[in-house]
Amino acid sequence: MSSSSSSSKVTLKSCYSVRPMEPTWYGRLPLSEWDQIGNITHVSTIYFYRPPQKWLTSPNKIATTLKDSLSKVLVPFYPLAGRLQWKESGRFDVECNSLGAQFIEAESSLTLSELGDFSPSCEYYPYLIPHIDYTRPIEDIPLVIVQLTNFKCGGASISLLISHAVADGPSALHFTSEWARLARGEPVRTMPYFDINVLSSRSNVNVNEWEFNEPPLLLGNSNNVEERKKKTTVAMLKVSKTQVEKLRKTANESWEKPSNGRGYTRYETLTGHVWRSASKARGHANDQQTSLGVCVDWRNRVEPNLPKGYFGNGTLDVVATSLAGDLISKPLGYASSRIREAIEKVNDEYVRMGIEYFKKQEDLTKFQDLHAKMGSDDKGPFYGNPNLGVVSWLTLPIYGLDFGWGKEVYMGPGTHDSDGDSLLLPSYDDDGSLLVAICLQEVHMDAFKRHFYQDIV
Repeated sequence: MSSSSSSSKVTLKSCYSVRPMEPTWYGRLPLSEWDQIGNITHVSTIYFYRPPQKWLTSPNKIATTLKDSLSKVLVPFYPLAGRLQWKESGRFDVECNSLGAQFIEAESSLTLSELGDFSPSCEYYPYLIPHIDYTRPIEDIPLVIVQLTNFKCGGASISLLISHAVADGPSALHFTSEWARLARGEPVRTMPYFDINVLSSRSNVNVNEWEFNEPPLLLGNSNNVEERKKKTTVAMLKVSKTQVEKLRKTANESWEKPSNGRGYTRYETLTGHVWRSASKARGHANDQQTSLGVCVDWRNRVEPNLPKGYFGNGTLDVVATSLAGDLISKPLGYASSRIREAIEKVNDEYVRMGIEYFKKQEDLTKFQDLHAKMGSDDKGPFYGNPNLGVVSWLTLPIYGLDFGWGKEVYMGPGTHDSDGDSLLLPSYDDDGSLLVAICLQEVHMDAFKRHFYQDIV
């Protein structure tokens, strides 16, 4: 089916600005250094629902519930109703101006069963998730964009786009869970905390010890312009509980024990396996340098811990590195040990050193991924071939978002189209199995799947 006929199955009906229900604070809210580097575009998730018949007595009931409760939740979460504003040298603030979130209503002539397993490779996804044009001025782009799509069968999807510049995964989930609570008529459970002064840097940290290395290039290449252009595809791979346990056993028995005696985690094991499989599938030479971006939540790794409800980015990326030849020839535990080593660097001193390091940078542009989305060929870090980034949602409360008509039947990442982007999710059935959502160049995907499953056996 061509994309034009896919788009004709989804019709946009209306678009509103949803503003906070009551007056909120106006002014410029400063953002931390961690908010202004790495991924500063929007992160998308999508939820599919089969509401009970009583919810469908009035076709507008779902939309009205969502808009009213969104207007309420934007009172305590008022920065999300604002807009980013550039300052000098690639830095920005949030202008808290109550311009509101964008709410789009759409209708589909499809039924939910026609979407199959709801995987992100589904041809209809691009029409269920709003597209953002990042060449527009940043102050014109809402920080929260919602699309409600009603299906012919009475089902619905809600796609959510939240700017990573104001919220990482834990903060975005904090917002959505409070929004759902208000929709169900319950009060806010945890108020958001916006004061970035809890992150005061320390004058005595030595920023010279902080490292920021550009991800390595493919051997023989002087830039990654060509790699960035290659066509990508997405796969969702399921790993059963037995397979996860088998991988952990292999990792823990095949390499010396981690320094603190704690065995390798599900994340360290499965991510090591993804990294090795990708190097094999991409046909890397033995002396090819490859790096793996790991996102670490440091809320409880600083002294004192961040306050409950801290809203913003309490995560940072660290990088594990290896030669492809070592990854492939050494056992799985070696890859896991490289990942463990990167994660263990993140402590109070490391986080504060990073704050000082980025404060001293004249321009933050080269640390931001926005520029790739604006069509720039070579700005911002690139974690495609020969590199990867693996983000864990394994411990996040991603399932069970109930706005009053029951929990979703499926939740997953929205668009996911950059080479090397991957995500680990717990299985929806809560049976101990895990899902790997991975985007690779089309030419590498079949080989990746083959190595991924063969090597578990």
